[in-house]
Amino acid sequence: METKDKNIKVTIPASALVKVGMENENELQVKVRNGTLVLQKEGHAHPLRQKYLVIWPLIVSLSAGIASLIYWLVRGMFQIPLTGDESVASLTITIGVVTGTVLFMGFFIRNRNDPNNNFSSRIYWRNFPVITIAFMMILAIVLLGTFWVFGSLFPDATFDPFTSFLLTSIFMFFANAFMILAAFKINARTLSTILSVVIISGVVISMASNGRRRWWEYNLSFLGTKNAQQSWQFNVTLIFSALLMIALIDYLFVSLEEIYKDAPRRRLNLLRFLLTLTALDFGAVGLFPNNANFHSLHDAVAGALVTLLVILIIGIRWLLPTISRDFLRLSYGVAVALLVLEMGFRIFMYPSLTAFEIQAFAIAFGWLLLLFSKIQIMINEGPKTYKAQIEKNKN
Repeated sequence: METKDKNIKVTIPASALVKVGMENENELQVKVRNGTLVLQKEGHAHPLRQKYLVIWPLIVSLSAGIASLIYWLVRGMFQIPLTGDESVASLTITIGVVTGTVLFMGFFIRNRNDPNNNFSSRIYWRNFPVITIAFMMILAIVLLGTFWVFGSLFPDATFDPFTSFLLTSIFMFFANAFMILAAFKINARTLSTILSVVIISGVVISMASNGRRRWWEYNLSFLGTKNAQQSWQFNVTLIFSALLMIALIDYLFVSLEEIYKDAPRRRLNLLRFLLTLTALDFGAVGLFPNNANFHSLHDAVAGALVTLLVILIIGIRWLLPTISRDFLRLSYGVAVALLVLEMGFRIFMYPSLTAFEIQAFAIAFGWLLLLFSKIQIMINEGPKTYKAQIEKNKN
């Protein structure tokens, strides 16, 4: 049985419509999304149109697939292995990462000029290479992992040139579509997620590759020394994560200062300075490994990192406007947890140095991510609340 919806009149302050650029609209579309009402312009077109997510990846993927087919025929290869030096996997990963990165850069720049986009337009150009490299790394890891699985399932599989062409084109299509989607959908939450993925995956890979060397018998910093296997992975992870953190801090505070114009600028600038200094110090831990040449400097920057985090946790109450009591309690709880770990290690030698470093890092890094999330929520909600009057139509 169908029921007719009753009309409800909603009065919205004009200043709210001006803020989102809808002051000249006569009619607005109303959508229900995740339990909330969303107002948008009549006939508002989402930027992710079909030609971007289908046509562009299809053109690029077919072109790359044809180039691969020609390469195999010229080389006289009539049975192409799935994995190996000259295989479906090697060409897909190499060409897919290149074309995917180019498409990401092009659509990110295009999206940056979109007046309806709030994220890309607030990203400084100096941070653009870091964000691009981050997505390039993620795409490469995904493709490597995918073909590692297929290679394990079908270790001796080979295909004729046409089948190889189809496989290469299909994999490249999804890789390119993923990068275009990322260029449109990237926001502060995505950047925080990427930061977490990069640092966790980099550290875990370093741990796994040094399992036979029993790195845990030394300390976490052992992974970045010359005694470790492929120590550059651990150090580059720290440096690159620091650059990602700086990019995220830049965006958050540019947006925060635009919205909270009446907030004390000195406090926001000091918080931004401390967070940026923390990110730089974090990168310096990877830049100066714990070896004979840089041992003293490594210990100095590592100690400074702890000091900066303590200053941030204690001072967040005064540095960040409209901070909630719940977050303050959480921050003080983090400070107590770090103090207990420090006292336990220094006095009772429990936990071990490696366990102490891992636990302290996890707690401190988690708090930083929560702080970034809190700032993003403040940006989304803004300092002002608008009241809307609802009047039910009795007809």
